[in-house]
Amino acid sequence: MAVRSLYVEPASRPEDIDWGALEFHDVFKIYRSGPTETVALRGLDLRVGDRERVAILGPSGSGKSTLLALAAGLDQPSAGDVRVSGASLGRADEAELARYRAEEVAIVFQSDNLWPGLTAQENVATAARLAGRPDPEEEAAFALERFGLGRRGRHRAAALSGGEQQRVAIAMAAARRPRLVLADEPTGELDEANERLVLEALEALGTEHGAAAVIVTHSERVAVAADRVVEIRDGRAVP
Repeated sequence: MAVRSLYVEPASRPEDIDWGALEFHDVFKIYRSGPTETVALRGLDLRVGDRERVAILGPSGSGKSTLLALAAGLDQPSAGDVRVSGASLGRADEAELARYRAEEVAIVFQSDNLWPGLTAQENVATAARLAGRPDPEEEAAFALERFGLGRRGRHRAAALSGGEQQRVAIAMAAARRPRLVLADEPTGELDEANERLVLEALEALGTEHGAAAVIVTHSERVAVAADRVVEIRDGRAVP
């Protein structure tokens, strides 16, 4: 699935280049508050291939959350380039970035991913509808069934366990058919059994839906389950 809505310079995207699902090219991110500068990313280079699951490890303050924000198009780098399937997020206007966030990328947080007043079915159908899927109700029913939640579709978010809520969040991603999934500590509040179910669901997004995944985590089990582990320290990827 190509990123259809983002501007890409034709001369910079020859067909014989194997663009990754997500690429960071010499990316810097500097936050300024008065005379104080905080460098969150220092020339980060990173490539995530199609369908690849990459676990991002690193201490607090190393730049992991900044990496996710830039990949989601929620912020722009101070220098360097972030590309999704070869399309530069830095050259996209606000309307294009809004379409990108609605249609091409899905974000799964540690918690609070659901609209609390909606049922599981309504949450997933709403996500599919916002992504422009042609039959959101059918997409929602299929996704919930696929992730073992077919009988929980009519339950509101508050009535679901933590593990069920996270699997509903992944069902929301699946129903949108994203190019890229960004997960921020998706199993951080779960026990081992529920963590395993969520990891299986994330794997299915790649094998069945073709999505690449970037997973920020402190969990060794999540890291072991990924295709590759990248450690971020002081804003750089550690070899």
